Amino acid sequence: MTWAQNYDPLHNVALSTLVAAIPVVVLLAAIAWLRIKVHIAAATGLAVALLIAVLVYGMPTKAAGATAVYGAAFGLFPIGWIILNVIFLYRLTVDRGLFGVLRDSLARVAPDPRVQLILIAFSFGAFIEGMAGFGAPVAITGAILIQLGFKPLQASGLALIANTAPVAFGSLGIPITTLEQVAGLDAKLVSAMVGRQLPFFSLLIPFWIVAVFAGWRGMWAVWPVALTAGAAFALPQFLVSNFHGPWLVDIIAGACSIGATVLLLRFWKTKDKCSVAMEKVEVSNSSEGKPTSSPLQAWMPWAILTAILLVWGTPQMKAALDKLAAPKLPVPGLHNLVQRVSPVAPPSAPPEKAEFRLNLFSATGTGILIAALIAGFVMGYSSKQMFLQYGRTLWHVRYSLLTIAAMLALGNVTKYSGTDATLGLALAQTGGLYPFFGTLLGWLGVALTGSDTASNVLFGSLQRITAEQTGVSPILMGAANSSGGVMGKMVDAQSIVVASTATNWFGHEGSILRYVFWHSLALAALMGILVLLQAYVAPFTSMVVK
Repeated sequence: MTWAQNYDPLHNVALSTLVAAIPVVVLLAAIAWLRIKVHIAAATGLAVALLIAVLVYGMPTKAAGATAVYGAAFGLFPIGWIILNVIFLYRLTVDRGLFGVLRDSLARVAPDPRVQLILIAFSFGAFIEGMAGFGAPVAITGAILIQLGFKPLQASGLALIANTAPVAFGSLGIPITTLEQVAGLDAKLVSAMVGRQLPFFSLLIPFWIVAVFAGWRGMWAVWPVALTAGAAFALPQFLVSNFHGPWLVDIIAGACSIGATVLLLRFWKTKDKCSVAMEKVEVSNSSEGKPTSSPLQAWMPWAILTAILLVWGTPQMKAALDKLAAPKLPVPGLHNLVQRVSPVAPPSAPPEKAEFRLNLFSATGTGILIAALIAGFVMGYSSKQMFLQYGRTLWHVRYSLLTIAAMLALGNVTKYSGTDATLGLALAQTGGLYPFFGTLLGWLGVALTGSDTASNVLFGSLQRITAEQTGVSPILMGAANSSGGVMGKMVDAQSIVVASTATNWFGHEGSILRYVFWHSLALAALMGILVLLQAYVAPFTSMVVK
């Protein structure tokens, strides 16, 4: 029997909204202020969410339990699968001592840490986002930054802030194509609209991350690099999203940003020295091999990773691999048994699907594992050595995987119980200010679920319905859900755990959250203001896609 969600179970909108917010408040307070270990905080938040779902929202106990298991499984695969294999590759390179050469190579191309931050965290991170998504950009860039001498908090926080502007287009445009499926909004129109919102922030983010790292004076000393990287990303982002579609935006724009920045650095050098103290990095020299003096060999593992992910992420490759095995496993006690209702979903909406897709061959994490194995053999590892290293890596990230599983379980419980929709409806009831608060709704969706795609699934229909009721363009608000959502990416617990794991700073997630929270909120508010102007104020209204 299908269970229908109830978005006001206490028959008082304000009280229902306060109760719906309790799991999120408990989670964030436990991490940021009570400084409870993050895996314990995640488990506590999950327990609270389950109690509210069953006792307040009336969700069947079996469905609530199935929801938690489903979310935990998704946390381990594909997300945990990506993190495990990225860290495996990272540890292989560190144990061979190659990061010392990598650091020296980067020092010749970009000797200033402010420039390294722009090139690695922003430009290269955006390129990886276009191929992989799901935390891979933060994991890879965070690992590189920590080995370049950035302090763990800086490497984690700045990698998170930098991973914003490309997120709306995600891995091959998945967030926007998913929005088309759930809300009936044309993907190419939404892509074009997002391409008229995010480029402003693509220009801003390189300046922003350097200002956070080195202060305003330090930022202005490298403004040509920030401007070049930002503009070389923003312009292709606009052109590809408007004249091609959402699929290749980040890959093309990220590559352009990397190329333009490296080209500039051949002719331009900073005139001052960065005053920010950097960590002294001790590069491990394995007894099983000596570090090479060749920059080519130091960059080789990351070049292999990039090449394989570029191929692995193409629709043709994914389709071919999925033919081998990609079963969709219906979740017992949940699949087609939860019904979203108006105004979150249209009256004709089908019951919510709950299918675990075990696409092991086409998964991004599998591509990363293959890249790591190839790179390991090239670096001189034997099969036995890599097997042992993989076991050590699994042990190293065990708490991170448990945390991600608990976080995704929590997100799933809030989604299927309807508590997040209660929060969303509260933001939607803001009248003429809806374009601003609707943008923050996207931010909230990503902060809760850890995914711009999941936020679009969660609130896409609500955005369309509310936009039509308030006389605002549904395309504008569909795009705003994605564009606003990217600013929530840096505060979602899943991304923070990925960052802490990649920088070997697990257990300090509260510090990372405090470091990025106000930046996330400020950028989301700026995006909300832009959407508000596009909704009502000329000449911004002319930017809205018809």
